[in-house]
Amino acid sequence: MLPADASSKGPSSQPWIRIIPVALVMYTIAFIDRTNISLALPRISHDLHLDPQQAGNVAGIFYWGYLALQIPGGHLAKYWSPKKFISVLLVAWAICAVGCGFARTYHEMLVLRLLLGVSESGVFPATLILLSHWFSRTERARANGMWLLCLPGAVVISSPFSGWVLDHWNWRSMLIAEGSLPFLWLIVWLLVVQDHPEQAKWLPPAEREAVVAALRRESTDLEAAKGESYLRALLRPQVFLLAAVYFCFVSGQMGLLFWLPSAMATFKGMSSLSTGFLFTLPFIAACVALIVVGRHSDRAHERRLHAAAVMAFGGCCILAAVATIHYSLVLAFAFITLSGVGAYGPMGAFWAIPTETLPAKIVGSVMGLVNALGNLGAYFAPLIVGVLNKRTGNFYSGFLFLGLITLAAATLCLWLKTSSTPNESQVALPAANPSLP
Repeated sequence: MLPADASSKGPSSQPWIRIIPVALVMYTIAFIDRTNISLALPRISHDLHLDPQQAGNVAGIFYWGYLALQIPGGHLAKYWSPKKFISVLLVAWAICAVGCGFARTYHEMLVLRLLLGVSESGVFPATLILLSHWFSRTERARANGMWLLCLPGAVVISSPFSGWVLDHWNWRSMLIAEGSLPFLWLIVWLLVVQDHPEQAKWLPPAEREAVVAALRRESTDLEAAKGESYLRALLRPQVFLLAAVYFCFVSGQMGLLFWLPSAMATFKGMSSLSTGFLFTLPFIAACVALIVVGRHSDRAHERRLHAAAVMAFGGCCILAAVATIHYSLVLAFAFITLSGVGAYGPMGAFWAIPTETLPAKIVGSVMGLVNALGNLGAYFAPLIVGVLNKRTGNFYSGFLFLGLITLAAATLCLWLKTSSTPNESQVALPAANPSLP
């Protein structure tokens, strides 16, 4: 799916067609290799003789490895090459993902999952840097949103395939097959992606000059307004507030992703097929929200309220599901489906904020730091829900926690400083191509 302007005949459609799809597939593969173990974990536990705590460690240790290259990865992408850096990481995480399929003991699986986290840890900030090299501020939330379709999309796409492989072969075949995909996609990545518009021979000269000029003006204006030392810029309050928002947001997002199938399994009379189908509905809603919210954020030239409002909507939907579950299972699941809007919809607008408010010399490191600290929520939130479930014997208090922490993310988001008024560099690129909305 491409934005409306990408389908036009105007020259600015080319980056949408060439850069976004290749980056989207690349990170979809990364997300599949990160999360496919959850579906296979019962069989892995049986074959490797894992107790529940060991199984939880195998699934969760990825996120500790995921801390390793976030800051240096963003820095390398900004000052070296996002294309080359991600190429190296594609090979590294493929080796680790395939290796998980050959693990024979708990400790081997634990080490390989940790190294998989390290290998994938620099991909997210590097890709955000790549997109900031290609898309101006008037396009950035849409570009981020289109790329981040990979997160809910990976769940929708991979679950049936992974289940099919598990049914016909085994978990080792699934991990090896899906772990091999980065080797194949590396060829496409190297052939299609360029670091900067000026390197793209497929762009018409006038178009290339307009894009480069617009992005340079944005960077110059931001550096002039934000000139300060690297360390002082990195430690500014805005950075830690971004991290706090993302930690709370990811806690709600990944807590829902991890525990929703288990919560659904407590209701009798539902087949595995119907459970699998219903599980995809919040993520389908998330895909729609990523496109709609990103587009509207770009049109309005506003980020903070778009991110906060959609987060608040998602949190309220989770709380509404908890409140209505005793009266109507259908109504409760309708609210859970709508909560997918808040679980992914804010991401395009949110990730546009650092590139529009922070100087280029630290923006890669900042996005790595924010993503690293934020993704710790993916470790702690499922753990907290599990503890609450064990103490209460149900998921009500756990999902109440997920709703409240998502509302906390929305509240903190309101304190973020953003640049909401388009300057000359923002309007330069659309002016160069009237086909853009």
